Amino acid sequence: MPNLVLLRHGESQWNLENRFTGWVDVPLSPKGVKEAHEAGEKLKSYKFDKAYSSVLKRANDTLSIVLKIIGQESLPTEHDQALNERHYGALQGLNKAETATKYGDDQVKIWRRSYDVPPPKEVTELNPDGYSESLKDTAARTLPYFESKILPDILAGRDVIVTAHGNSLRSIVMKLDNLTREQVLELNIPTGVPLIYVYDSAGKILERKYL
Repeated sequence: MPNLVLLRHGESQWNLENRFTGWVDVPLSPKGVKEAHEAGEKLKSYKFDKAYSSVLKRANDTLSIVLKIIGQESLPTEHDQALNERHYGALQGLNKAETATKYGDDQVKIWRRSYDVPPPKEVTELNPDGYSESLKDTAARTLPYFESKILPDILAGRDVIVTAHGNSLRSIVMKLDNLTREQVLELNIPTGVPLIYVYDSAGKILERKYL
C-alpha cells in the first residue's frame, strides 16, 4: 500500500517574526531546523521512491534534513514552483499584527482566510510584479501539478514525500479530504509535522494521520 507524506517546512525566520512570507525565499529558523530533524526521526521507518518540493529554500532545506536522517540523500527529487507558498502580494514582508492595525482585523482576516479574495496587488519592493494569489489561485496551480505528477506515482504503488507550504498543502488536503470552501478556511497545517495518507492499489485513501 503506497504512502503519501505531506510535510510543511519547519518554522521559517519570518514565521518566527510573524511576517507574511509568500514567495520571499527566507531560511528556516533554529526552531524550524529542529522541527525538520524531528520530522526525519518520525519518518525513519519509511522508505520513499520519489520526493517533490517547492523551489523555496525553507521547503528544500526541510527535505534535505529529513532525507539525510532517513538515509535517502540521493532520493530522486523534483522541484517545482507549482508547490510554492501562496503569493501574498503587497503583504509580503509585513508584520501581521501591524498589518491588522493598519487595515483592520476584519480585512486582514478576509485576505488570509477567504477562499477567493487575494491580498492587495500593489507594487512594492518585495512584490515588484504587482502579483498576489487567493487560496483558489494557489489551488489552480497546485492541484493540476499534484494530479499530473504526484498522483500517478501513488497509483503506480510508489511511496512519495512532498515538502511544501501551509497554503499549497491546504489546497491539496482540501481535495484529498473533500473539504468545502468553508471547511478549508479553518484548516491549519502545522510546521514540521508529517501528514500521512495511505492508499490502496486502486487509489482509494485508506488512512489519514499525523505522525
